Amino acid sequence: MSNDDQYGGGAGGSGYGEVGGTGQTRTRLPDSASDPYGTQPRRTPRASRGLVTVVGVVVLLIAAIAFANQSGDTPETPAAQTPPPATSTEATGTRPVDGKNGGIPSGFAQTEQGAQSAGSNYAVVLGSDGMFNTTRRHAIVDAVADTGTRAKLQAGFDADYSAGLLSQIGLTKDGTAPAGFTFVSRTVPVGAKVKNFANGTASVDVWCVGLFGLTGEKSTRPVTNGWFTLSLNLKWNGSDWKVLETAQKTGPTPVTGDNPVSTSDEIGKAVTEFGGFTYAR
Repeated sequence: MSNDDQYGGGAGGSGYGEVGGTGQTRTRLPDSASDPYGTQPRRTPRASRGLVTVVGVVVLLIAAIAFANQSGDTPETPAAQTPPPATSTEATGTRPVDGKNGGIPSGFAQTEQGAQSAGSNYAVVLGSDGMFNTTRRHAIVDAVADTGTRAKLQAGFDADYSAGLLSQIGLTKDGTAPAGFTFVSRTVPVGAKVKNFANGTASVDVWCVGLFGLTGEKSTRPVTNGWFTLSLNLKWNGSDWKVLETAQKTGPTPVTGDNPVSTSDEIGKAVTEFGGFTYAR
């Protein structure tokens, strides 16, 4: 080892120099006049170094607090995490319409609220059992479709509700259930939102739950429920909103609850006893 000790002194300076090399083992004894290695008083611990460190930390903390509070405001939640205001989803209590066209609500206001109410009511009728009967289907489409797209919508729905589909789901040629069965096709809006609203047009999404199937002991298609979103492009015709086109996608779908499944008779009775609503935003 060198003659320089860890504290910057040489031999004899601190009592820790030249350890080894002398052939002696040094044992520190209590300070006394006879102690050959204790002729100088021991160094006291450098308390000032710890104190400076503590003071520095405190100063930094104070500075950080002052910087965080200098604007007087708390940090804002990022825009992407800010929930929409409650008024964007709550019911307004405004009556949607007073009139009907072929049993279908009509005369909605030329507002975003009116467009959502129109979209919700059109979702109900376009998802009803009436769409499986040709005469009733044509009447429904005539009532809700815009004149410019009515023929196209009629042709598209006629192709969807074909004789092959009716046979596949167990219905007769006129779209009704066989004797002893009850056909269920009902759409219930859960909520609606406007995606676009400008120049006499509106794009509305309606979140729905649907019931579909045949009740009956021997039914191979029991009534089930499904969740979907119906998108409607609407056009203002001067007095009401009319459908230009529709599209549908699955979900959002919640977790199925723990309710026990009702019997086929209970479902059939409920469908015939519980009527629908005119939906308002």
